[in-house]
Amino acid sequence: MPELPEAELARQVLAGALGREIRDVDDHDDWVCRPHAPGDIAAALRGGRLTEAHRRGKTLWCETEVGDGRPGPNLGVHLGMAGQLRFAGASGPPGRHRDRDEKPEWFRFGITFADGEQLRLFDTRRLSRVRLDPDLDALGPDAGEVSRREFRDRVGRGRAPVKARLLDQSVVAGIGNLLADETLWQAALNPARPVHELDGDDLANLHKALRKSLRAAIEHGGVHTGEIIGHRRAGGHCPRCGAGMVHGTVGGRSTWWCPEEQV
Repeated sequence: MPELPEAELARQVLAGALGREIRDVDDHDDWVCRPHAPGDIAAALRGGRLTEAHRRGKTLWCETEVGDGRPGPNLGVHLGMAGQLRFAGASGPPGRHRDRDEKPEWFRFGITFADGEQLRLFDTRRLSRVRLDPDLDALGPDAGEVSRREFRDRVGRGRAPVKARLLDQSVVAGIGNLLADETLWQAALNPARPVHELDGDDLANLHKALRKSLRAAIEHGGVHTGEIIGHRRAGGHCPRCGAGMVHGTVGGRSTWWCPEEQV
C-alpha cells in the first residue's frame, strides 16, 4: 500500500496542477467516488480551480475555489493500494506500467483543465478514493511533521507493541508496514517490544530514525527503496551485521527484523 513517501510524491504531482481553470471532471466511477453519485464532484468543481495541495499521512486534499473566486469544497484523494496521480508527464508515485499495458478503465477519475492538460487518477485495483470534504479528524499528526516531544507522548503511551503503535493512524499518520519495519530496523528496536518499556532515549532515536527513513524514501522514489526492504524475505540477511532476518506477526502484520540488533 502506498505510504507517506508515495503520498508525498503524489502531492507534488498534484501541486503542479494548481491554479488552472477546471473545464470538466470525469467522476464516472461511483465506487472510487462514493458516496457521491456520478456528476456530483463535476458539478462542484467545474469552472473553478485547485488552489492548494495538502497531505496528512497518506491522505491528500486540495483546496478549491469556485468560478467567482469564493472558496469551494476540498477535494480529497486517497491512493489505496495501487493508486497513482498523473499530470503533464509526471506521475506520483512513480509507476511500473508501460503505456501499452494500460487499460482505459484503469483511469478512475480525471480533471480536464481549460488549457487542455489533464490530472488523472490511475488505479489497477480500484481501491483508491476521491471525495469532497474528506474527514481528517481521525488522523493523528503527520509522521513527517510531528515533533519529537509529541511523538514521544503519543507513541510511548500504552502497552501495545511498538510496531502496532506506529501503524495506528490515529497516533501518527502515514506509517505503513514497510516504513514501520524500516524505521524500527534503523532504530535497532524489536517490533514486538511494548511501548511502555521504551525510555526517552529509545523514543528519541525512533523519531530520528523515522525522519531519516522518510527523507530517504521520498528522495529515492518510495518506501521500497529502504535499506532493509530488499532483505525482508526468506534467506535475507541484516545489511549491518549479516544475521539472518527473522519473520513473524506483530500487531496482526507480517514483520521482519534482525534478531541480533533488534532486541
